[in-house]
Amino acid sequence: MKRNITFFLLCISVMILSGFSNKTDFKMIKPHFQKDSIKVKVDSLLNLMTLEEKVGQMNQYNGFWDVTGPSPEGGDAEKKYEDLRKGRVGSMLTVRGADQVRAVQKIVVEESRLGIPLIIGFDVIHGYKTLSPIPLAEAASWDLEAIEKSASVAAAEAAASGINWTFAPMVDISRDPRWGRVMEGAGEDPFLGSAIAKARVRGFQGEDLSAINTIAATAKHFAAYGFAEGGKEYNKADIGTVTLHNIVLPSFKAAEEAGVKTFMNGFNELNGIPVTGNEFLLRDILKQKWDFNGFVISDWASIGEMVTHGYARDNAQAAEIAVKAGVDMDMESSSYVDELVELVKAGEVEEALVDDAVRRILRVKFELGLFDDPYKYCDAERESVVIGSEENQKAVLDMAKKSIVLLKNENNLLPLKKEGQKIAIIGPLADDDNSVLGSWRIASEDHSGISVLEGMKQYTGNEIVYEKGADLLKKDPTFINELEFNFNDKTGFEKAISAAKNSDVVILVLGEHGFQSGEGRSRTNLDLPGVQQELMEKVFGVNKNVVLVLNNGRPLILNWADENIPAIVEAWHLGTQTGNAVAQVLYGDYNPSGKLPMTFPRSVGQIPIYYNHKNTGRPVDPQPGANMVFWSHYSDEENSPLYPFGHGLSYTSFNYSNIKVENSFAVNEEVKVSVELSNTGDYDGKEVVQLYIRDLFAKVVRPVKELKGFQLVELKKGESKTVNFSLTEKELGYYDQNGDYLVEPGDFEIFVGGDSDATLKSAFKLTK
Repeated sequence: MKRNITFFLLCISVMILSGFSNKTDFKMIKPHFQKDSIKVKVDSLLNLMTLEEKVGQMNQYNGFWDVTGPSPEGGDAEKKYEDLRKGRVGSMLTVRGADQVRAVQKIVVEESRLGIPLIIGFDVIHGYKTLSPIPLAEAASWDLEAIEKSASVAAAEAAASGINWTFAPMVDISRDPRWGRVMEGAGEDPFLGSAIAKARVRGFQGEDLSAINTIAATAKHFAAYGFAEGGKEYNKADIGTVTLHNIVLPSFKAAEEAGVKTFMNGFNELNGIPVTGNEFLLRDILKQKWDFNGFVISDWASIGEMVTHGYARDNAQAAEIAVKAGVDMDMESSSYVDELVELVKAGEVEEALVDDAVRRILRVKFELGLFDDPYKYCDAERESVVIGSEENQKAVLDMAKKSIVLLKNENNLLPLKKEGQKIAIIGPLADDDNSVLGSWRIASEDHSGISVLEGMKQYTGNEIVYEKGADLLKKDPTFINELEFNFNDKTGFEKAISAAKNSDVVILVLGEHGFQSGEGRSRTNLDLPGVQQELMEKVFGVNKNVVLVLNNGRPLILNWADENIPAIVEAWHLGTQTGNAVAQVLYGDYNPSGKLPMTFPRSVGQIPIYYNHKNTGRPVDPQPGANMVFWSHYSDEENSPLYPFGHGLSYTSFNYSNIKVENSFAVNEEVKVSVELSNTGDYDGKEVVQLYIRDLFAKVVRPVKELKGFQLVELKKGESKTVNFSLTEKELGYYDQNGDYLVEPGDFEIFVGGDSDATLKSAFKLTK
């Protein structure tokens, strides 16, 4: 007989629930629900559930068969199918499409005892089918409104396909471009990263989580995953508590403040403890200190992986550790569904911990409206209208243009003339409509992007010639295949060199393949892969008017290009509308305004390199030329990066002047800062005005600079504007070793400019 959970809730909603009669020790659980209607419904439902059904809500399975086809028979798949029917599954991931989700939802709603609907999760990282730029590229826009809009487009398409939960945004701060997942985050800075975390959460979740076009968001990976030692995927993180509290945690706290509904663990260990089993992070900080009332999900099989770490002896102990630490849902390790019931019955785990986890999960399901209509996200007609709509295409094109960073533009080679020139477009990525989509795009269609060549051909005033020059790969990859690079075949060089020699301008499109960054894609060498460097040098040898367009998911080593190539455009992996965005920037229909969210090193040996470093006791040679040994430096490379954090040029020029700040402020007063910004060039343009501070003397050594404000300012050519900033205790303080926030009286310097090398400065004193 079919059962409807709404019926059960109506029948018992009149019950007066005063809490638990169980006298369990609640010291590990902080009350987090207000006395509202959802709390009543959650508690009412919890009272109906068996222990097995409660644990089932804590279990998430990956999609394991075509749900609209026959039921699986035999082995693990049949067991999972039976678990669905018995109410032993609370969530599924990677099931997508209105019909597929409806089919799996129907199993649990109509066949399980209580009919509790599933929450359907998916990695909606930078779009569903219509793809925005990779998140690192979006961060280069410094445009919070555009980033929020991008996330809302992704949410609308995913929700139309039956999905109601994304495992995004990744808010890990990372200083190491060797780590492939830098493409998935906002870069190296906690202030910028925190602002972007809030924007992405707002974009995914909107103002009403129960709306048909919003989905629940996930802040991941909690915590310090971006500090993987050596940039090697899944490695340990070895950092101090000052770095943890001041660099790693702020973006997670920002996501929590924005109302993010779920958190996800990382795969790393921190201070000797896998973060999946880290009670200090999950209980003490997240659920107690921050009062987070959503739920925590493990990363893929990370509960079971605590055995491999050497932290748990078997899956049973791993389940015990994880639930006590504060992990509410197990992604795909089956540790909870297989072990947790017996652990509770044996007295090893308090049932109160299970109840707390289930309350959190059920609350989010109620907030999504799944109990009102389990099939609300399963409308195939709406799916066909929303996916790939013209409105969505316009939004991702806008985001793509704003994400492009102009790294170099000698002799104003850009923007290109729109007629009367012969332009050679060369490179293994120039006509690639697949790589441009980037990594983490598992719902998109292969080859659905617009290549740079295709975008450039939309402009018909110039003669376009195209030569690939060389293949980047030996064969086309799939998402999971290892990439096999071409290191030997140069048979296309001759035609490419000839085309370059006989053209006025060369557009050289080089970089990483879209699958070369992302999870499991760490690199030790950040040069251009394959034969691309040699191709670039050969082309430049016959034509100096080269515009290098880079497609990549992380900072690269570009020393030769910076020294020789006159114009360099950082175009990342920009998603569906890549070619149109690049062409509009190259031709000047959009004036680039992007700024780097990560430092570009000169050498892998400098890594980690980041702008907000701290001084040593010997930061510079006090007498240059007198002693070239005993100061903090490399003997074979400069200390400075190739391109600093915040760097990015425009087709126009901007001048900063007349910085003003009062000399003294009390700790509870706002510090008012103003600067004059003038557009001194020949084009209208936008500039990201960046404000940095330095706390000169503190109980904990502070960085040489810290970003504490930025504004995206648009000026007509010849126009000037006064840009104002306010600094409060929130910007002027820091966390000490114990995580206590301090605002100390003392001397501060303020820097304002177009990147982290800003030299226009003033100073003030903060008094008691």
